[in-house]
Amino acid sequence: MNNNKINVASCELGTKVLYTTDEFFAKAERMLLSSEAVFKDEYDENGHWMDGWESRRKRTSGNDYTLLKLGVKSTINSFLVDTSHFKGNYPLAISIKGISSTLDDETFVEKKEELEWLELLVQSDLKGDTKQYFDCSDFSEMTHLKIDIYPDGGIARFKAFGDICFDDSLFEEENINVLSMKNGARAVHTNNEFFGALSNILKDEEAINMGDGWETRRRREPGNDWGIIELANPAIIDNLMIDTNFFKGNFADSFSICSAYLEETTDSAVVTQSMFWEELIASKKLEMDKKHYFTKSDLLHNKPITHIRVNIFPDGGVSRLKLFGKFVKVTK
Repeated sequence: MNNNKINVASCELGTKVLYTTDEFFAKAERMLLSSEAVFKDEYDENGHWMDGWESRRKRTSGNDYTLLKLGVKSTINSFLVDTSHFKGNYPLAISIKGISSTLDDETFVEKKEELEWLELLVQSDLKGDTKQYFDCSDFSEMTHLKIDIYPDGGIARFKAFGDICFDDSLFEEENINVLSMKNGARAVHTNNEFFGALSNILKDEEAINMGDGWETRRRREPGNDWGIIELANPAIIDNLMIDTNFFKGNFADSFSICSAYLEETTDSAVVTQSMFWEELIASKKLEMDKKHYFTKSDLLHNKPITHIRVNIFPDGGVSRLKLFGKFVKVTK
């Protein structure tokens, strides 16, 4: 259902918890993690350790809720509510509201009861130990979300899939990473991401381990692995960096990048089209556990592009890829 959309509620994009009515058993921040929820047969001073947000058993009227501030203003298409490992302690239902606000964090929390929230998901039943997808009913731009659970309980992971709203002020910036997830770049398709997702290479922060990059399975047939990425807006590339951090016995031996400027396309059509794209940088050797920098002299053109296909030969892992340049307004 996410349809290759970005999880705009990810803590990796800067989403944070502003307020929670109760998080006695487990902090709400935990449900924003991108990793799969795990079960540990451990106890802390408040009870059983749970990988997610969990409130205490409610003994008064009302329900628990949490307020999130998205890292970047976004539109939302769908939600994932994951109650993995919550079996006798999951909420019976959930509802979600949203708003676009310029208030500072402290004022926002103070005025939370006065705000004009938009309904994104009506109260909907939940199941225990299950991943459930829900459509978003309003596609307006959002900066904050309110997640109500009824009446209490735990959620392992929460994701909101959508698109980052492009910040027009970026058109004035020079030498920025136009391939950053925070600037709206998104992974479209890859032939393989067995050990690590293609979208990981779009993160701004340093990789935390080998699992925080893009890694394909060992190739046992001719050819090479590849991934297609779409930029938020057309851009001209000036230089780039590709990082094999943590990849030592499994880094990609070499890489190249093809590019295209596409005014209109679909995710399915772009895969076939990519076979005919122009090279942006020819095949270059890579080394293990290292940042590799390439300058304008290494690039084969300086035309505006909207998509790239990064090719790795023959397989392996890359932790980060950054394309530095400038977003441009292309006149038709």
